Amino acid sequence: MSDVVREYYDSQADQEWSRLDSPLCRLEFCSTMRLIEKYFPPAGLVCDIGGGPGRYTLELLRRNYSVTLVDLSSELLSRAKLELEKAGLVADGLVQSDAADLRGLPNEYCQAALLLGPLYHIVDPMRRRQALSELRRVLRPNGVAIVAYLNSWGILRCGIGDFPERYSDTGFLRSLLDQKTFQKELSGFTECHWSTPPTAISELKSEGFEILSHAGAEGFVGGMRPMIERIVMDRPDILSALEVMAAETCELPQYKDATEHLCVVIRKLA
Repeated sequence: MSDVVREYYDSQADQEWSRLDSPLCRLEFCSTMRLIEKYFPPAGLVCDIGGGPGRYTLELLRRNYSVTLVDLSSELLSRAKLELEKAGLVADGLVQSDAADLRGLPNEYCQAALLLGPLYHIVDPMRRRQALSELRRVLRPNGVAIVAYLNSWGILRCGIGDFPERYSDTGFLRSLLDQKTFQKELSGFTECHWSTPPTAISELKSEGFEILSHAGAEGFVGGMRPMIERIVMDRPDILSALEVMAAETCELPQYKDATEHLCVVIRKLA
């Protein structure tokens, strides 16, 4: 992963901690937790690779998992350490490392893993393969992981509200239907990689993983960020219902390929 990405996240510790409190990101969080509840073992060691300031690490620790948090950014890990101390929780480890180089972790280290951010930002195909190879190495046989992608099909829908200035360029819009799309510094974001769902699933299969499921993290409200924010501002009481329904609809075929964030549940074969 590039220095550009590391420097970006070093400057975004506060924003990354609070990001999952925004209405649409809250729905993403609830859907991902539903996948964890459904597919992860009931106990064991989880490796949260690219877990940033530790929002998922905290939630997993509260559910009595052991957790090692890995991230590229020293600032995000410092924020995670602070938040863990405030919550009175202790992780098994806080490790600064690139997802494509987990040499500090032994083979067959964990029963389950999260890889929720790194594949957004690794744009070199060889480094992407290395990251997935490292994930496979640290998982125990039959270990389960959830891997997140930026879904270009979903971004085509959400972008009309999030970055409408790009929508006068039909070449850009058509690029979101391609097998692979690379963009830099879009709407204040950093270097990133967008995938279509078939490409993402093919990439994971090529590294020897079994696909258990895939989900659209925003469920039925994918692409509706501006609308959701307006509605929740006027009616904050509906957010809890939206959280439930986004999670319940995230694996339905009519939604799972069409949201901004794609989560693929995989298993390492014995």
